[in-house]
Amino acid sequence: MKVIYEDNHLLVVNKPTKLATMGATGQPTLHGLACDYLRRVYNKPNRVYLGVVSRLDSMTSGVIVFARTSKAASRLTPQFANHSGDGAKKTYLAIVEGQVQSQEGILVDEMYKDEASHRMRVAPHPRPDSKTAKLEYRQLRSQQNATVLEVKPLTGRKHQIRLQWSEQGHPILGDRKYSANANWPSGIALHSWKLSIVHPTLKERMNFEAEPPSCWDRFWR
Repeated sequence: MKVIYEDNHLLVVNKPTKLATMGATGQPTLHGLACDYLRRVYNKPNRVYLGVVSRLDSMTSGVIVFARTSKAASRLTPQFANHSGDGAKKTYLAIVEGQVQSQEGILVDEMYKDEASHRMRVAPHPRPDSKTAKLEYRQLRSQQNATVLEVKPLTGRKHQIRLQWSEQGHPILGDRKYSANANWPSGIALHSWKLSIVHPTLKERMNFEAEPPSCWDRFWR
């Protein structure tokens, strides 16, 4: 876990892959590592407060923010529910299988949770338990049989980027859950690249960025 930024209200880190944000019973979590970091650096042997205001899938790497005070948490949480105006703005990097034809575009799908198979699915038509998922993208480069994309989710659905690109016939490299054929060295080829939020007390927009892991080198650098 690499610390990108910290002050009295925020802790922004670069999350490695294969690490749950929180809630993984009997296994290390990003939240646990971040709490250990605060105890060690600030010499606080007892419990420390660290609010989870958004999450990343365990197989995804990249920038994520924690709230160091309850006031910060109460002001940050609504930002992640609002994807316009003063809301949080996320930009991901994704490497998908095959050659994406369009240089840029928008994907819109109806998504619902398949409880039996523990995954999200796309519905051909709206249904009572489905929600609209929307993202915009542009190509950054293509290499061999893969395309590197910049992806900006315009809604905040679970596994949205993973499922929507799988439905396009371009699953994310390494994402076996959503039909990938190609392997990936660690986790999947999805990285939370940039995060923009309004600081909970300063009221100024702040921008954070995390470079992808070294296994991206041949596609990215």
